[in-house]
Amino acid sequence: MEEKKVSFQFNARYYKTGILNNSTSQVWIVIHGYGQLAQYFIKKFQKLTEKDICILAPEGLSRFYLSDLTQQGRPDNKVGATWMTRENRLMDIDNYLEYLDHVYETELKSFPNVKVTLLGFSQGCATVCRWAAHGNIKFEKLILWAGLFPPDMNFDAGHKALTSKKTYMVVGDEDHFVTLERIAEFDTLAAKLNIQPEKITFKGKHEINEEILLQLI
Repeated sequence: MEEKKVSFQFNARYYKTGILNNSTSQVWIVIHGYGQLAQYFIKKFQKLTEKDICILAPEGLSRFYLSDLTQQGRPDNKVGATWMTRENRLMDIDNYLEYLDHVYETELKSFPNVKVTLLGFSQGCATVCRWAAHGNIKFEKLILWAGLFPPDMNFDAGHKALTSKKTYMVVGDEDHFVTLERIAEFDTLAAKLNIQPEKITFKGKHEINEEILLQLI
């Protein structure tokens, strides 16, 4: 058996809230975690739109039912999205990098001077790091929220992309997914990138905290 591949045009959605024009001071591009949908994830950043910040929320290109349909079988079963799985992962990465580049170009090509912040949540941290290291976009801040740098990222490209940027790690003190061991791994990966991200801890779990968001403006 021979595996083949084909290239074709693909339509994908993303969400936007807030106004983007020549008076816009900041744009945040927020990358959701595993099993989330952009239309709901973007609502967690409503406080930023009240500060006249435009929010863009791309969405993972693969969607799935969150529960086992063989046991549930209900048409109202909740749906989530993912950026990649271990199956054919390199092609998935290439596809979402191209998609994210197109979202950026579509929204920001007419506003080259606006300040851009990239935020990844959970699984979205690996996605946003690979995108930043991809080198096709301009941004000022990278926020990794409840997640890490991907251990297989291009560290030379990552250093070049991040060395002059403000980089943050944000985690809740009750986040059971980001353990002390994971934080130590984060430190190791940051050292490979030769950068020193600022760490911010808040009282909470695996979630977005509005108070911290406002501090990061």
